[in-house]
Amino acid sequence: MSTSLSLNTKRAFTLIELLVVIAIIAILAGMLLPSLGKAKSKSQGIKCMNNGKQMMLAWRLYAEDFEGLLVKSLDGGPEASKRALLVAGSASDNPTNTIDKSPLMVYMGNSREVWKCPADRTSRIEAGKKVPRVRSQSMSQVFDSGGWLPSPPYKTYGRVDHIERPTQTWVMVDEHPDSINDAACAVQIVLPGAKTGNIIDFPASYHNGAAGFSFADGHSELHQWKGSKIRTFGKGGNTGLNVPAGDSLNDAKWWSSVTTVGPNFP
Repeated sequence: MSTSLSLNTKRAFTLIELLVVIAIIAILAGMLLPSLGKAKSKSQGIKCMNNGKQMMLAWRLYAEDFEGLLVKSLDGGPEASKRALLVAGSASDNPTNTIDKSPLMVYMGNSREVWKCPADRTSRIEAGKKVPRVRSQSMSQVFDSGGWLPSPPYKTYGRVDHIERPTQTWVMVDEHPDSINDAACAVQIVLPGAKTGNIIDFPASYHNGAAGFSFADGHSELHQWKGSKIRTFGKGGNTGLNVPAGDSLNDAKWWSSVTTVGPNFP
């Protein structure tokens, strides 16, 4: 008597079928990963802008409580003796010695997160261990003596009501981690018609090649850099400060245009 195959017999995948399935999954993953990366970058950009707005709200509230006086990025500048320092120490120091002592902290609910772009993954060493850096944000030298502008002839500010173009005067920027050496981020003015110019301190290049800026009127924005010089700082041989702008000359001109006012530079 012959026997028939059981209806419950299970058919296994062949090796070729398994390889086809794996290949399809790999293709789909390859298609999805760029979209996921862009979504993550966009989310970080939104958080970065929110941090900038919080910082500007604290900056303005402080000024209102102190008769219009602004915190200073470094010692010096208009009415310097009356003004408090934004933050002491470097971005690699312990927060208790730096941002926690900032006069703005009380106005931002003592939040340390506000000081750092979420896209900044750089670290520092503390007690022999790697821990996140303290901050990525630095303040415009327009709010100290403005030595690199130079000032004079370009204006610096010690009081909030002295700022001539609040919508076009940046206050805080996410500075490149290898550029941060104090609380100030320096700009040397490059006029619109200039054929050459220098970049003193370098901004960050997060968010697909952009940096977060916050302005004196309270708004924040991401600015996309065009030239490779400003976007690739910290890579290869591009590590020096106060260097020719090269193919980032137009970037330097834009940055100058939102820094301050002065002769031939309305």
